[in-house]
Amino acid sequence: MTSTVPASLTRTAEGAALQAVFLDMDGTLVDTEGFWWDVEVEVFADLGHRLDEAWREVVVGGPMTRSAGYLVEATGADVTLDELTVLLNDRFEKRIGRGVPLMPGAARLLAELRRHEIPTALVSASHRRIIDRVLDSVGHHHFGLTVAGDEVSRTKPHPEPYLTAAHGFGVDPRLCAVIEDTATGVAAAEAAGCRVVAVPSVSPIAAAEGRVVVGSLEEVNLTFLRSLIN
Repeated sequence: MTSTVPASLTRTAEGAALQAVFLDMDGTLVDTEGFWWDVEVEVFADLGHRLDEAWREVVVGGPMTRSAGYLVEATGADVTLDELTVLLNDRFEKRIGRGVPLMPGAARLLAELRRHEIPTALVSASHRRIIDRVLDSVGHHHFGLTVAGDEVSRTKPHPEPYLTAAHGFGVDPRLCAVIEDTATGVAAAEAAGCRVVAVPSVSPIAAAEGRVVVGSLEEVNLTFLRSLIN
């Protein structure tokens, strides 16, 4: 976990109950969920195996160990999890080397949160090396804190990543809004006690108590996020 939080960023704006905003990365902030699947297809093709398109919904949004483990079991590929993790990260890092596309509305939302000094964290199941490369493109300055999947003992769907972010900011997770695109991430955020905005990418997500589903980040602004806290 990295944290560079100025004292001013740890103060909630006067009259606002919202204490912090946490964003997932792949498929939520940047349009890279498809990149991951393409990389998985390419790596397994090199290993002599073809991935079934139906498996895409199974592996999206989870920790790499779970996704990679599922694909190894499904294909019977002769590769260890450690070896496969290196292959996938190397190929993905090369893929995003020329930059990554932001999801619609992401740049505007990040600028608004920064302008109003709302503590904002990036919380991802991706490894640190991948997060840092993505932020080279997106801008490290948008986030006071980042949590990577290989820096927590239990990643999504366990609540630890979001509880770690809340602890890093010194805020109550019940007064934080999380923006996620997968059921795995939503489960992690809700287990941490956060309010959730779901922006489904690959698989649909139903609305539920304490959870709002929107079509894109273009529907999300600071007023909307503050309205979630009651």
